[in-house]
Amino acid sequence: MRAFTVPAAAVIGLLAAPAAADTTVIHAESVIADAESEPTGRATVTVTDGRIVSIEDGWQDVPEGATMIHLEGKTIMPGMIDLHTHLTGDPGGDFWKEATEPDDWGVVVGAKNARLTALAGFTTVREAGSAQHTAFSLRRGTEEGLIPGPRIIAAGPALAIVGGHGDVSGFRPEINEILDSGYTCTGAVECAEKVRLASQNGADTIKITATGGVLSQQGRGLEAHFTFDEMKSIADTADSLGLKVMAHAHGARGIEMAAKAGIDTIEHGTYIDEAAAEAMVENGTVLVPTLIAFQGISERLGKGIYTPVVEEKVRAVAETAQVFMGKARDWGVTIAFGTDAGVFDHGRNAQELSLMMQQGMSAREALAAATTGAAQVLDMSNEIGRIAPGYSADIIAFEGNPLTDITVLEDVDFVMVRGRVIE
Repeated sequence: MRAFTVPAAAVIGLLAAPAAADTTVIHAESVIADAESEPTGRATVTVTDGRIVSIEDGWQDVPEGATMIHLEGKTIMPGMIDLHTHLTGDPGGDFWKEATEPDDWGVVVGAKNARLTALAGFTTVREAGSAQHTAFSLRRGTEEGLIPGPRIIAAGPALAIVGGHGDVSGFRPEINEILDSGYTCTGAVECAEKVRLASQNGADTIKITATGGVLSQQGRGLEAHFTFDEMKSIADTADSLGLKVMAHAHGARGIEMAAKAGIDTIEHGTYIDEAAAEAMVENGTVLVPTLIAFQGISERLGKGIYTPVVEEKVRAVAETAQVFMGKARDWGVTIAFGTDAGVFDHGRNAQELSLMMQQGMSAREALAAATTGAAQVLDMSNEIGRIAPGYSADIIAFEGNPLTDITVLEDVDFVMVRGRVIE
């Protein structure tokens, strides 16, 4: 990351400031207020108690007692939103580590990755599956300013079928039993119970593994795991609690079933076909394609990282991963930004934007997917995704214009989350 200019007195003020500073004034060379806007000229953004108060043309005077941040030569825009991360994990194929590492270690790993994710320009993330309390602890840590990182919308443990993707497998039966998350379910009634259990224990959203997966230790295909009645029960119960449901799903029939059951987002969506896309459009289901995840796992092929069964699945999915999002877009499916960071190195999240453009998106569409579109998925359109009065002060700065060169977002210079400067 390149340096930005902050006067010495301002640095002292930032370090000594409480969790939400009184007033911070940002001078920027240009502002992209949202994905629909063009870059402005020089502007002044005023932040008070973590919220944007005003955006004015030119570099305005700094009120007495305010902290000044001078970003000469830099463009600012809303912080990006990643709808699919795994902060508490790092990439690798050593599935057996689940039997040797305590859940607490996930908080340590997560603190490292929360910082990297924020520094990469992502000021809000949806944590798509973790141990029972690790992501919830991180959520509190970043909210209270104890850990540098993004706002975290956390699912906690994913709901899975017994022996399916998301359940523990690959060990002796007695070890599988010990490591069981407690969130597998069979039948509509038990699945409803597990949604309520997740809500009771602090989930902001419900994650399910609706189909088989690439990185799980079974070669049983990637089609539907839950029955329709089970998925409908999960969706209805979550809705009654005011929670949305995100579904890991690869196979077309699993995608179609999830959409018809009322699931809100499809994660991955690799083998989507026209019938599945039609169901998604009819039900308002959003696709979160996680393209860089497929690239990240392919980079580890042939290196002894994955077990043979996983290697075979990674190779089988590689070609389809190059085209499926473009097909979904052509069929009218709404697409929002997510990466699956954790199956590849955290901090590379913005590379997803270029991959989305390679499958047909314009730079403006990709930018919207990572800001206003993702905010809409989270029902936070009035809170994040824009630089506007009343919005959370989630702001990033960089050189250049992402509407003409999206790769400038891979090199972010300055990050503010909830009015707090990250480093």
